[in-house]
Amino acid sequence: MTKPQPGPLAGPLACPSAGPLAGIKVVEFGQNLAGPYCGQILAFLGADVVKVERPEGDDARKWGPPFIDDDSLGFIALNRGKQSITCDLADKSEREALIARIGQADIFIHNLRADVPAKFGIDGTALTKRFPRLIYADLGAFGHLGPWKDRPGYEPIIQAVAGLISLNGDPSGPAARIGVSIIDLSTGMWTAIGVLAALARRAATGQGCLVNTSLFESGLMWASNHIAGYSATGRMPPRQGTGHPSLTPYQAFDCSDGPLMVCPGNDRLWRKFAEALGHPELPDEPRFKTNVERLQHREALLGMIAGIMKGKSRDYWSGKLDALGVPNGPINTVPQVLALTQVAALGMLAKPYAGSEALFHGLPVSFDGTRAGGAERAPKIGEHNER
Repeated sequence: MTKPQPGPLAGPLACPSAGPLAGIKVVEFGQNLAGPYCGQILAFLGADVVKVERPEGDDARKWGPPFIDDDSLGFIALNRGKQSITCDLADKSEREALIARIGQADIFIHNLRADVPAKFGIDGTALTKRFPRLIYADLGAFGHLGPWKDRPGYEPIIQAVAGLISLNGDPSGPAARIGVSIIDLSTGMWTAIGVLAALARRAATGQGCLVNTSLFESGLMWASNHIAGYSATGRMPPRQGTGHPSLTPYQAFDCSDGPLMVCPGNDRLWRKFAEALGHPELPDEPRFKTNVERLQHREALLGMIAGIMKGKSRDYWSGKLDALGVPNGPINTVPQVLALTQVAALGMLAKPYAGSEALFHGLPVSFDGTRAGGAERAPKIGEHNER
């Protein structure tokens, strides 16, 4: 692996004049994270996305500090490239205007509380019947079926209930929440994937559909490997810290100046790792020859490797591993990540707000060499009410 070197960050990203979803109209009644992230994905892909907010605005606008122009950085991060209108669903005229707007759109996305859509006549059954070409994306908490279908949920609750917290953390300490909003963001992604598939089907059939996703289903998906393992064996592996339940060695090792992640993911790479350690005989020992045998003798092997690596620096070991093609990388802090020339080369981060050093992301996808999204700004509450 070629080791990235520190370097300056890229400046604002160039936005493509028309993305692959140009001409697609989206109405998003999203709040907090998952629904808005789905809307932002579609906006960055070129769709015309109108964000609908309650008159007081999306709660996430106040999830700070820090703030830019009175909006939290978390809100800005997931709502760029959209227009904003307000709607009081209790006001009949505003509600009817919203329904008319939805009827003119290709896609309607929401993550409203489960009982709200039917109460105000904007549920999937009603709107897809009234507007047959509409793709209606209902992003829920625990799913659209079952005894918990009306139960509310947030990221930490889903991580807990779906088992992810029990799987995360060092075995010597308490279980830990995953530090990023993996449930919210992945559910936004799954919803975007669902509506894109529905668009493709509509292009062939002319018929819209109802797309259902939920935070809990995303949580079950992330736990799927552990679920499969338990269902097959009746056993749960202990929490692994930086390690892997099915591979060894495959984790971080402390060097003299900090931890280095080393991932020799097959027997060939394990032999090269042993060569880099100065012990090419290890893969020929019966205890360590195959991954199955290494797992059976995990503690002995990891103890040997740890004792060898702690005496030299990360750069020393990384150089030897790179020369032999063994995947490795340091456990970086956020400032160290931002200092990498690889980050600058990819041009994924931008500073869209003059006078602020805040960096915001584009999508991790490019079309013909042009990244989707990045330099767009987030709208103010009701900024586009008159449009």
